[in-house]
Amino acid sequence: MTKHIFVTGGVVSSLGKGLTSASIGMLLEQRGLRVRMQKFDPYINVDPGTMSPYQHGEVYVLDDGSETDLDLGHYERFTNSPLSRDSNYTTGQIYLAVINKERRGEFLGKTVQVIPHITNEIKAAVKKLAGPDVDVVITEIGGTVGDIESQPFLEAIRQFALDVGKSNCLYIHLTLIPYLKAAGELKTKPTQHSVGQLREIGIQPDVLICRTERSISHDDREKIALFCNVPIEAVIEEKDKEFSIYEVPLSLRDNRLDDFICDRLKLPSTKPDLDDWHNLLHRLRNPKHEIAIAVVGKYAEHRDAYKSIYEALDHAGIAHEAQIRIQRIQSEEVEREGPEKLLAGYDGILVPGGFGERGIEGKIQAIKFAREREIPFFGICLGMQCAVIEFARNEVGLAGAHSTEFNKDTPHPVICLLDEQKTITDKGGTMRLGAQKAVLDPASRSATAYRAENIEERHRHRYEFNNVYRQQFQAHGMLFAGVSPDRSLVEIVELPEHPWFVAVQFHPEFKSKPIAPQPLFHGFIGAAIERKQVRGERAVEVS
Repeated sequence: MTKHIFVTGGVVSSLGKGLTSASIGMLLEQRGLRVRMQKFDPYINVDPGTMSPYQHGEVYVLDDGSETDLDLGHYERFTNSPLSRDSNYTTGQIYLAVINKERRGEFLGKTVQVIPHITNEIKAAVKKLAGPDVDVVITEIGGTVGDIESQPFLEAIRQFALDVGKSNCLYIHLTLIPYLKAAGELKTKPTQHSVGQLREIGIQPDVLICRTERSISHDDREKIALFCNVPIEAVIEEKDKEFSIYEVPLSLRDNRLDDFICDRLKLPSTKPDLDDWHNLLHRLRNPKHEIAIAVVGKYAEHRDAYKSIYEALDHAGIAHEAQIRIQRIQSEEVEREGPEKLLAGYDGILVPGGFGERGIEGKIQAIKFAREREIPFFGICLGMQCAVIEFARNEVGLAGAHSTEFNKDTPHPVICLLDEQKTITDKGGTMRLGAQKAVLDPASRSATAYRAENIEERHRHRYEFNNVYRQQFQAHGMLFAGVSPDRSLVEIVELPEHPWFVAVQFHPEFKSKPIAPQPLFHGFIGAAIERKQVRGERAVEVS
């Protein structure tokens, strides 16, 4: 029978439940177990697709087109668990499903209530991932214990143990042990209160993972174990990781968390093989190169808005044994202060996606600067569209060229709405989403990077390159390096005469892993390293 692990959080938000859940999944996979990952988000939005990046961070897109929480990015980076729309549920999705059933008359006239109808729907969502080919389902409950929004989910997972048997369920509670500088000691009381709230609901945690700035003494662990009613070996210290998030799985392994889980759930397994992970951290700690990359974006000041991009840059750096110094630059600042002041000295410039007109001209200026100075450039989604606009204005000679997203009356709409989008009015889940195939020009840098001529990458956009202008762009040196299989959509543009100028309509960052970097990110960082080395050699020759 499939075993279930439920991960909850207490005391404060942003403790890293997603990262912890992903790390547990990775450790169990390394022991030969088949794992599935899932997250419940307590907000009422049906999905994060229409939410501001400032509130929610990036929208993580799956192969099936689901727009999901950014924690699913951790799941994919750390594990091989296949993710689908059943891997992320919101309160909005759960209530919408129940209301639709009520409208169809499936409740036979009964009064629809939180218990049992909402909780039954939540439990059904958990069971969707279970099956004969799955050993463990790890379900993360978003929010913090005590939040009113999370109560139906906590009630559902309490009931779940009654349905499948307590021996088939394990509850892990992630909590905080704050250090009070004035008192000079760690405080366990917040954790005691948090566990007390869980126990009032009817959930007794089996494991406590304690986030802390400082090491927890044996006496404090004994106190936590006693007052929270768990064995002392189930009190797991998780100190803050200043070096890398990729230390977390090894830290949990050092605390033998995976041993405890397998013993408690009676899971047959082997000892984990973590050689690849140790090698990864060795490369991180002992870089042979150091380069600086400027990320010029609309939401640059909010790290989570481009979470997967920053991780993909790090993955490519690991592969090249390079330390990546990322400078987040708001595109509006480029408009105000100019690219020369803000972008000189960088080894590579990346322009990511976004929505809305704010900061667009700053992105275009940054791209022009990278093109003219022969700085390695990588454009993603809106970054590609801005690269097309810049090239149209300054190389093809199309004055006033723009995207119809920002200027419906532009004389040269080099970027325009997808045909399939022209009749759509709803905003949520209606873009071109999910995995789409592309065919690459065998002579392109992209084909060299992928070592393939047929690829599949994830999309999230409404606008595309306007095919009316293809011949003009080609005549001025732009290569359409990747197109859809029917050749109707442009997926990748390149400038062959530039050291590295590649821009893509899709989101390659979603398929990058720490031990398997995404090919285009790998190529971009390789070009940036080469540029720095060449500049260094020239400087030596001049001196």
